[in-house]
Amino acid sequence: MRYEGLEDFLRKGRAALGPGPVAMVFCEDAAEIDTTLRHHAQSGFATILSFMAPDLPLAPDLTTNVHRIDHDMTADAPVTRAVDRVIAAAPPGTWLFYCYNAEYLFYPFCETRSVGEMLAFHAEERRDAMLTYVVDLYAADLRRHPNAVSLDEAQMDRSGYYALARPDPATGRPRERQLDFFGGLRWRYDEHVPADRRKIDRIALFRAKPGLRLRPDHTLSEEEMNTYSCPWHHNLTAALVSFRTAKALKRNPGSTFDIPDFRWHNSTPFEWHSRQLLDLGLMEPGQWF
Repeated sequence: MRYEGLEDFLRKGRAALGPGPVAMVFCEDAAEIDTTLRHHAQSGFATILSFMAPDLPLAPDLTTNVHRIDHDMTADAPVTRAVDRVIAAAPPGTWLFYCYNAEYLFYPFCETRSVGEMLAFHAEERRDAMLTYVVDLYAADLRRHPNAVSLDEAQMDRSGYYALARPDPATGRPRERQLDFFGGLRWRYDEHVPADRRKIDRIALFRAKPGLRLRPDHTLSEEEMNTYSCPWHHNLTAALVSFRTAKALKRNPGSTFDIPDFRWHNSTPFEWHSRQLLDLGLMEPGQWF
């Protein structure tokens, strides 16, 4: 199913936004579009929207299950504007998720439980959003994989992650149950990353509600939805394993020649399993067992 833009989809395919969960995948280039879409379909998303340029390829087996929406990713604020439009169009309470191509959502026990089951439990805990950590992946050999993307030889950092208090601009005091998280390639190569793009936290899963907006820093306009847990106990968190930063660092002429190899002494092969991320503390099962 293909649409000539988001407004065309909302006219013809709006019914697909309910009951959810709905995944929005924003394709910046051709890297691993098909595997990204298949991964999230297998995770149990009821509807998948793929925002992509008209000339990007899409595997034939995905054309009937994915809502392909022509979208200019070079326009001003292409993600926040599209997400805000979907929030406004979706039935209130619908779970929404967004990511980029070559990013893969992992959550506790995702090998045996669907994303719908996970979000149903999260909603029972009176949570309307879920914190996700963006965990950088990168190819082990950049000579063979110059775009830094390799599913078979993906590496990740097993340490080097930390959090800082998130101040309230109005008072200067730390916001309750909100932190800014850092680590991965954005931390190791921070000289090549603008300061306002170094955080690795993203509210990638949330429920639609009237007036809600997505901010450019991947937080939401309702502050309680930016918290990592409720006041009473720890809640579920998830991880987005992502080649996006590695791709950008190798594509950017200002950084590519400074990085012959992303590996360091704390690199480890990514096992494509939630247990590894849980063991490293990169997501939290909360009370879900």
